Amino acid sequence: MIDLIRKRRSIRSFTGEPLDRQSRDLLMEALLRAPSSRNINPWEFVLVDDPALLVSLAGAKQSGSGFLKGAALAVVICGDETKSDVWVEDCSIAAILLQMTALSLGLGSCWAQIRLRRHDGETTAEQFVQKLLGLPEHIRVAAIIGIGHPAEKREPLAAEELEYDKIRHNNYGRVGE
Repeated sequence: MIDLIRKRRSIRSFTGEPLDRQSRDLLMEALLRAPSSRNINPWEFVLVDDPALLVSLAGAKQSGSGFLKGAALAVVICGDETKSDVWVEDCSIAAILLQMTALSLGLGSCWAQIRLRRHDGETTAEQFVQKLLGLPEHIRVAAIIGIGHPAEKREPLAAEELEYDKIRHNNYGRVGE
């Protein structure tokens, strides 16, 4: 696992090659195996591979989602806010498991934040996605994960670039030991 974590980088450029059925099935399995608070599983997922919908999703927010138009698959990570007060956390866990599974399959991925982002001056990114995909109001959108065969290679961060000063030991005033 640590080798995957070391290799994981956001990939925003894809070859356009579609995903094979086995990879797609494994990605779905990873989503459905994600842990959730009290095993409520408030998450819901919309898999999008229609090219026209991918282009629309790429414009979901003012910036930072354009890469979705080149993805082979976009997974819209949703949560039912009526089922759990921690749907955001549960969705985030599922999303990172999806990304790590994609990496283990040789695929690239990138997170597009949707919750609390703007589509334009009138509409939130979440409202835009809800309308585009026919989601009911209580099904909230946390993020969209774009997945595909990478058309770029990003080197892992070197260990010396890690921010070890972000780690405290037993007390906030004590930086790692």
